[in-house]
Amino acid sequence: MIYGRRSNGSQHGIVLTKPVVVDWMLDRAAYVPDRDLSGVRVLEPAAGDGAFAAAIVDRLYESALRFGFSFQQALHNLTCFEVDAQMADALTRRLTDRLSRYGAVLPDGMIRRADFLLAEIGLSYDLIVGNPPYVRHEQIPVPLRQLYRDLYPVFTHRSDLYIAFYERSLRLLSECGLLCFICSNRWLKNQYGQRLRELIGRVYGLGEVIDLEDADPFEESVAAYPAITSVYKSKSRSKSIASYYKVHHVSELDAAAPPLEPVRPLDIQHPSNWFSAREDPAHSGMLYTIEEQGFNIGIGVATGADVCYIRPDLASMVEPELCLPILLSKDLKNNQLVWSGNYLLNPFDLNGRLIDLECYPRARAYFGTHSELLRSRYVARKSPEAWYRTIDRVDAALVGRNKLMLPDMSGNTFLLIDEGRYYPHHNLYYITGGTYDDLVLLACILMSRFVKDQLAALGNRMNGGYLRWQSQHVKKLRIPHIRSIPAHIARELADAYHRREYHAIDRWLSGAAIAQYGAPFHQTTLF
Repeated sequence: MIYGRRSNGSQHGIVLTKPVVVDWMLDRAAYVPDRDLSGVRVLEPAAGDGAFAAAIVDRLYESALRFGFSFQQALHNLTCFEVDAQMADALTRRLTDRLSRYGAVLPDGMIRRADFLLAEIGLSYDLIVGNPPYVRHEQIPVPLRQLYRDLYPVFTHRSDLYIAFYERSLRLLSECGLLCFICSNRWLKNQYGQRLRELIGRVYGLGEVIDLEDADPFEESVAAYPAITSVYKSKSRSKSIASYYKVHHVSELDAAAPPLEPVRPLDIQHPSNWFSAREDPAHSGMLYTIEEQGFNIGIGVATGADVCYIRPDLASMVEPELCLPILLSKDLKNNQLVWSGNYLLNPFDLNGRLIDLECYPRARAYFGTHSELLRSRYVARKSPEAWYRTIDRVDAALVGRNKLMLPDMSGNTFLLIDEGRYYPHHNLYYITGGTYDDLVLLACILMSRFVKDQLAALGNRMNGGYLRWQSQHVKKLRIPHIRSIPAHIARELADAYHRREYHAIDRWLSGAAIAQYGAPFHQTTLF
């Protein structure tokens, strides 16, 4: 288990594609039996148990019958990589059984039990298709992670493993080759996908992007929305105007899916975000970022060992002055802030310096019981003398500040404000600055449809339709200045916020309602 197990017991990186989606992708890649497929070299870089490979074999056999070429000989054009031994065994059994029905045998070398990212590959391919592995950055073993970074320049920041799969696959395309992947759509918008977007925009030809927000393309539920992306080796084969396609009102993809219509353009000349929102110049001077209005955007503390630093009974184990009440993402549910009673063990003094354990004997003894775990963290290996520090420095003064809380991912309708009681955990982003009333107005604006549309363009929606409040995207939001809101509207918004009347807030922030009031706020018709 190279990447460890997920919460459901499956291995990280393995999410199987439904056969109907496989057929749909092969159709769109023009790997169809009514073509002579005898010379088409096909690569699947993460074959799993053979959903794509089996369909490819079936189509190749049909093509051989129609065009009279040797099916057995054409099988040598197919290559399947699978790094997991159990999956490779299942793939071998499946294809051996499949080929026996057609009177053929599995060619040597067709299935390669190897890491696709590290293997020697001497061929180029006309079609590279599949579902690359979903493995988060922190799940990749550190030695492998560094090796992938050395080999693949686009594999930067906190890249998911599939980013490296994209780069290697693109390098292996023949002159007329096509890459067709189904995977998370996060790389299309977020920071770790920027170098891949730059590479595609500069060197390759984007075919199409099909966002499957309303579909269910995998054999199990996954947290992120997937997209099918096709990329040509040759820029000349790209569409003259790259377009973003979305499947509307489809709960299950099927072979009879209607032709897709473009919904919006992809601005591939701006790799920072292909989905960048286009502002109306008439309103650009009236919209400001949150930070331009004097607010600060931050993220909660990452400890590297929550089991040690966060628990409800810390005050009985260490000096109470080191314990800060900490707010977790699970404490913000059902539009309520209900503290779970957990505390954060703060190893820093009021000046931001690491405490001297000789002055805190109870903390010294407690840290000693967790010494092996704490010293194994990267932050401790980098600074052995500071082995008991949290990854992030803790600023205890933050507890006493009003904070507009933004859970990374939440089903809450309302954005909630911590009135100076808690320290935020790393799954929580927060906004500080101004007065409590300022934060209330800011919360109302951030709950508006206008902001949600911006977030949808900048970031990614997760399973269930939830938007992610990630700092990199929140900092790019453009909103009216809260101090330009007329006083009577501000009062109505604040009253609606405290009554938790979301629809009243939405009504006040609609273009129709705002239009009757004075400049400059009403001039922003984007609500």
